[in-house]
Amino acid sequence: MSDTPPSKVWLITGCSTGFGRETALAALAAGHRVVVTARRAEAIADIIAAYPERATSAVLDVTKAEQIAAATHHALEVFGHIDVLVNNAGYGYLAAIEEGEEAEVRAMFETNFFGLLAMTRAVLPHMRKRRSGTIINISSQAGLIANPTTGYYSSSKYAVEALSESLSKEVASLGIRVCAVAPGLFKTDWTGRSMKLVSEPIDDYAEVAGARREMIVGMHGKEQGDPKKAAAAILMLGESDNPPHHLLLGHMVLNAYRAKLATITERIAQWEELTLDADFPEFQQKR
Repeated sequence: MSDTPPSKVWLITGCSTGFGRETALAALAAGHRVVVTARRAEAIADIIAAYPERATSAVLDVTKAEQIAAATHHALEVFGHIDVLVNNAGYGYLAAIEEGEEAEVRAMFETNFFGLLAMTRAVLPHMRKRRSGTIINISSQAGLIANPTTGYYSSSKYAVEALSESLSKEVASLGIRVCAVAPGLFKTDWTGRSMKLVSEPIDDYAEVAGARREMIVGMHGKEQGDPKKAAAAILMLGESDNPPHHLLLGHMVLNAYRAKLATITERIAQWEELTLDADFPEFQQKR
């Protein structure tokens, strides 16, 4: 008996570069069928040419409702169903909270959160009907840990984390699996071409937010995470009948999250008395 998993239909957003491109290639190489999407068709033409029988393309900007509807319809028309949705499209914006430009912040949320939400809502009815499906949301280390200059980006990814956690509990009984993937820094365009920076930095934040902004931009091309290995991990999630609700990718996020959890545990213990005293006396726990 073959151990090869059965072919599935994948719909992946943001396939022009990075995790989206590598995941599409990994899924196709593994024998799956993939709806490869990007804002520009020419950016993914080579993938379609390499796998003409199992890959189809759709122009997709996740901030445009008509393109989301068209891409979902195209996937169902060509392949009949959708087994795996990978919500990958997104980008970063670096600014201290006071520095943040409202238009830039809102635009980033439209892609990172509202676009992901719209794609999820477009695909869910089809997965519910079949009582089967996997939704993989690409979050970030910044979705677990907020730091200077990435506060707005973290906020968008914290929202993805909350959405994923809630959704996983809502749809589990319907045969639908949800997993949020939190990568650390990987060698993608996140710190380079895709990154947006505040246009008018404030001098008072130079030593904190400004210095960290320079550090992040300076990491471009030096990141330790391998996108191909991230794609292999995402492929495993999509093929699994029981993927985790959450997956960290890379030693950077693992170490940072463990440190955060240790700090949280310490602070809970430090302030436990005040925490428990907030209840009415009849509801207070005996201590």
